[in-house]
Amino acid sequence: MRARILIAAVGFLFPAFACGQAGAGSAAADGAAIHRLLGEYTQAVDTVDLKLLAQIWSHSPDVSFIYPLGEEHGFDAIEQHVFESVMGGMFSARDLKMHDVAIYVNGDSAWSEFHWDFQATLRKDGSAVTTHGVETQVYRKEEGKWRLVHVHYSEDRKPAS
Repeated sequence: MRARILIAAVGFLFPAFACGQAGAGSAAADGAAIHRLLGEYTQAVDTVDLKLLAQIWSHSPDVSFIYPLGEEHGFDAIEQHVFESVMGGMFSARDLKMHDVAIYVNGDSAWSEFHWDFQATLRKDGSAVTTHGVETQVYRKEEGKWRLVHVHYSEDRKPAS
C-alpha cells in the first residue's frame, strides 16, 4: 500500500503544455510565458535537471509543494526531497505528459490546472510504473520573470481519455 502511495505521489510534478486563458493587454504574452515554463518543468521532471529546476522555481522562502508524500517548504527542500530523492532516486527513467491544461493570469500572479500521465521505470527493479494525476501550479512574476511558487497535485480519479 505504501509503495502505491509513493508511486502515486510522483505524478504531481507533471505540468502540461498550456492551452491557456488570455485576457487584455499582456495577458497573452504572460500566458505564453507560463506555457513555456510548463514545458521547461516537464523537461526538468523527465531529466531531473536541477539547474533548470532552479531557473523555474522562485527561491523565496514561501514556496511550497504539496503531494501525497507530504509537504515541502522552501526551494532547497523541494529540490532535495521531490526531485533528487523521489524523481531521481526512485526512477531511472521518467516521461511526463500533460493534457487538458488551462492557464489563468491575474496581474503578477498566475496559475495553471492540468491532468498528467506519468510513465517511469523503478530504479530498484526495472519495473514499469504508470500514474495519472491532476495538478495546480501557482506562479508569481519576480523582477519581470514568471517563477513557480506552489505545486499541489493528487491522483486523478477519472480514467485517462
